[in-house]
Amino acid sequence: MNQESVMPAGVAGAAGVVAGTYSTTQAQTGRGDFVTHAVPELVLDLQGIVGNRHHGRMRAAGPREPWLPKGALIRNDRQLSILSVEELALIAAGLTLPESAPELIGANLVVEGIAGLSRIAPGSHLAFGGTWGGRGKFDGGAVLRVEAYNKPCRGPGRKLAEAHARPELEFDFVKVAASLRGLVLSVTMPGVIRRGDAVIVVGPLTAP
Repeated sequence: MNQESVMPAGVAGAAGVVAGTYSTTQAQTGRGDFVTHAVPELVLDLQGIVGNRHHGRMRAAGPREPWLPKGALIRNDRQLSILSVEELALIAAGLTLPESAPELIGANLVVEGIAGLSRIAPGSHLAFGGTWGGRGKFDGGAVLRVEAYNKPCRGPGRKLAEAHARPELEFDFVKVAASLRGLVLSVTMPGVIRRGDAVIVVGPLTAP
């Protein structure tokens, strides 16, 4: 974990705290719908959140990989998603909503205190828990790898539109959430993440 940190402006040496943990499961509708709900903790193995809809070593290629055959099995680089309290507030303000509920946007983790979360470079790691504070050896619960920025799509916008009876939010969300949608992650070191855990950003190893 003692890597040279080279981070975008606004997130160098960032530290924060877990403000919420959420899991997504099959809804009881019989229509293939899913529901995201708050949970006390996230139990992680190397395939993601145990019991979560995105759990798995592989996933099917889709619209995010238009150059690949649709449905082809690829590495699951979208095991978890993370948002920040600060960026959720900006999304809510842009949509003139009292709040952007993480459950409606499909978050697995919400953190507070990390400015510019959505700009953290791919290849960085987020280390959860422990008292190490980014110095010496990690002594916490789990480590996640930043895979990519999570580009906004109409799905969460549709849920916001339904929840607030405002059809325009389906499309407005995509515009307003641009550069604020958080990140997708994979598990580097499995463990347990709980609300209140410290979060330390560890930058990617770069060439000298």
